[in-house]
Amino acid sequence: MSDVDQKIIEDVKKGKRHAQNMLYKHYAPSMLGICMRYAKSRDEAEDMAQEGFIKIFTGISGFRGEGSFEGWMKRIMVNTAITYYKSNLKHQYHSDVDEINETLVNEDEDADEDDDVVNFSKAQLMSVIQGLPEGYRMVFNLYVFEQYAHKDIADTLGISVNTSKSQLSKARRMLVSRLSQISRNKKIAIA
Repeated sequence: MSDVDQKIIEDVKKGKRHAQNMLYKHYAPSMLGICMRYAKSRDEAEDMAQEGFIKIFTGISGFRGEGSFEGWMKRIMVNTAITYYKSNLKHQYHSDVDEINETLVNEDEDADEDDDVVNFSKAQLMSVIQGLPEGYRMVFNLYVFEQYAHKDIADTLGISVNTSKSQLSKARRMLVSRLSQISRNKKIAIA
C-alpha cells in the first residue's frame, strides 16, 4: 500500500469525512462486485455494500496494517453478505448457490471441438448466478471465490458438510443448464 493510501487509512481512523469519501470512491466498485455475487439483485448488493462500508468505517481501528487492506475489506464484505443471508433465511423458503465459469463445455459428446466452448459476458454470468437459489449462491461463492473448504462453509452457514457439497453440486448443474440454454439461444439467433 502506498504512503498516500496509508495516509488515507490513518485519516479515516481519525474520522475525517474527506478521507472516508476517497476510500469509498476508490474501493466501492470492487466491493460492490463482491456483494453482487452474493445478492439476488443490484439493489440487494448495494444494501450489502452500504452495510459493509459502515462496518469498515466503524471498525477501521481494528485494521492493524497486517496484510492487505483490500483483503481486510473483502473479508468484511463477505461476512456482511453471510450475515445478510442468515438474517433473511427465516423469510425465505428456498436457498441457492451459484457457480461461475467463463466457458461451458457442451454436453453433446459428438460435437465438433470448436463448438464445445462458448464465451459468456460478465453480465450474463452475473445474471445466471443471481438467478440461482440463495443457498446455492452462498455455497458456490464461498467455495469458488473465497476458497472455503466444505467444513468451513458448513460451520459458517450452520449446515452439514454434506449439505454444502450437495448444494454446490446442484448449483453447478443449474448453472450448466442455464448457460447451455443461453448457448443454444445464441446459436439459434446466429443461424
